[in-house]
Amino acid sequence: MTSPQQPLAAPRILVIGGFPDSLLHFRGAFLDALVARGFEVHVATPGLAAGHPVHGLVEARSMVAHAIPLRRTGLNPLGDLLLLLHLRGLMRSIRPDVVLAYTIKPVIYGSLAAWMARVPRRFALITGLGYAFQGEGQRMIVRGLAQKLYALALARVSKVFFQNPDDQALFRERGILKTGVPSVVLNGSGIDLDEYPLSSPATEPLQFLMIGRLLGDKGVREYAAAAAKAKARNPEARFLLAGWIDENPDAIAQSELDAWVASGCIEFIGRLADVRPAIVSSAVYVLPSYREGTPRTVLEAMAMGRPIITTDTPGCRETVAEGDNGFLVPVRSVDGLVAAMQRFLDDPTLAARMGARSRQIAEEKYDVHKVNEMMLSEMGVPQKPAVVADRRPPGGAVARARDVDGGFVP
Repeated sequence: MTSPQQPLAAPRILVIGGFPDSLLHFRGAFLDALVARGFEVHVATPGLAAGHPVHGLVEARSMVAHAIPLRRTGLNPLGDLLLLLHLRGLMRSIRPDVVLAYTIKPVIYGSLAAWMARVPRRFALITGLGYAFQGEGQRMIVRGLAQKLYALALARVSKVFFQNPDDQALFRERGILKTGVPSVVLNGSGIDLDEYPLSSPATEPLQFLMIGRLLGDKGVREYAAAAAKAKARNPEARFLLAGWIDENPDAIAQSELDAWVASGCIEFIGRLADVRPAIVSSAVYVLPSYREGTPRTVLEAMAMGRPIITTDTPGCRETVAEGDNGFLVPVRSVDGLVAAMQRFLDDPTLAARMGARSRQIAEEKYDVHKVNEMMLSEMGVPQKPAVVADRRPPGGAVARARDVDGGFVP
């Protein structure tokens, strides 16, 4: 019989990501929900050492932070092997009952490490296809390797989550996701509607806004070109760009950004710790991306009551009902962007009408609590914390959690 004096062990989950800031910005509510349901939550990203600001924020939310040797970009077989072995060692040390990985390298090497470490439940979240799946030329070599590694890793997970149906279909069609592996489509990462309150669009002067990493695949060049054309006809209009030049082969050059600013077509406001003031001061949100999982910045703008101009492409098209809360334009179409922008410039009242619909869609479809509840349910996490039993067998070693009817019982 278990002694009542012995400490009780909660089920453990390790969440692995590719970027420290994404943990709380994109997954904060999800991680909090796990803590509330009795999980011992561990998180791991590169750079998450004791001195990093996110490290302290993670610990303040009753989670445990781990730094891992991951480089988000580039192919380095030795470096990736060391990452795999590091993750396996980390898992053998903390002995999680569940591993959830998101973004490409964490999914591939985190899932393989979890399988090697015999973690009972392994989940992958595909948040978008990224650089390796877009473009031609040398990218085709990277794409072929990424697909093979994805297929190897996803064959060893319990379930795969996607953020749009197009990515799910693509993985099935290309054989990256085998028939026997279940998958689920979520409505992105969701958005906390209380943190992004509704506000009235500012229309005097009418201001457009784009936020994101300054990558070619995000449509930054098309946005700048469209801004130049629209501003030539509407000098009073303003076109803001927020973001940063990322360490990515597809990143724009500093000289390009400088030229846009010098021409007067773009007002660059840099990398924002809080995007809400920029959204409040804008009237229309623009994201001409070539492909997304579900774009977080679009959800933030929708929650705050902004109409959306985005591309008719996977991940983006799901956020817009054409002519209702915004407009969809063809990928890489500068003229399409200009035409959509001109609709708002010709009728400034359109921003308020369409923005109100954006907020309604955010409430109905993208509420973070609804999205997280679906994901937790699909993972087999019970709605309320179960009675936690001691899982230490005689001799003091910690026993593994038992999986009962898809749920987690310590």
